[in-house]
Amino acid sequence: MTAVESSGRVVGKWHGAWLRVEGHWTWYRRHWLTTLYSTGLQPVLFLAAMGLGFGSQVRPGAVTGGLSYLQYIAPALLAAGAAQQAVGESSYPVLSGFKWQKDYLAVTATPVSPGQVLGGHLIWSALRLTLAGAIYAFVALFFGAWTGPGVLLVIVAGTVTGLACTTPMTALAARTSDEGQRFGLIFRFVVMPMTLFSGTFFPISQLPAAIRWLAWLSPLWHGSQLARGVSVGGVGGWAMLGHFAVLAALFAAGWALAHRAFYERLVV
Repeated sequence: MTAVESSGRVVGKWHGAWLRVEGHWTWYRRHWLTTLYSTGLQPVLFLAAMGLGFGSQVRPGAVTGGLSYLQYIAPALLAAGAAQQAVGESSYPVLSGFKWQKDYLAVTATPVSPGQVLGGHLIWSALRLTLAGAIYAFVALFFGAWTGPGVLLVIVAGTVTGLACTTPMTALAARTSDEGQRFGLIFRFVVMPMTLFSGTFFPISQLPAAIRWLAWLSPLWHGSQLARGVSVGGVGGWAMLGHFAVLAALFAAGWALAHRAFYERLVV
């Protein structure tokens, strides 16, 4: 019997993940216009409505740290937009990879592993969040929303906030087998209340003490504080480190759950 040598080759860990990113980019460059609203424009509209519209009725004071209301909410709206985008792009699109389009099944039939599929999704999410943050920051510049060069770090804070929401949502989507009805409930009863009551539009000190702890659990509150700290100040160094540590812990816990779920669902 003649031995047949395999012509295949092992795909490196990072190489496999970047192959998935290449696939996402191929789709995106053809359909980027359909994502323009979620990629930066949605939070800009919020900024125009709340910062220029409603904000024109709010005088600078102790609550806003002496800033105009526009400058006060601009960093937090970037973080809020990142959180909303992260949840949106890690819910139905991830479920589709398993259930409808089944491209995850097709990809893992090649030398690309489930972990690399997950890695590609997270890398692509980080790139998309950074792009959305950059677009928002650039447009908000013309509104007079920024007070200094800290805007560059605000973009990073937005990406970190988004990733802290991406991995838990990806883990949930990977364990969803129905049509994803739970995603609508999450958007309605988690994402929107989180956006409204996590310090985006007013300090959480204005909330009743009995429910203030809910804001402390929210990744968006930590992201908003981080974004404000690097752009307009007012947040101590140790507090900044604590906010970052919470977001990093959420990302790591979500990644561990998602990694396990991807292998359980894609390895037969």
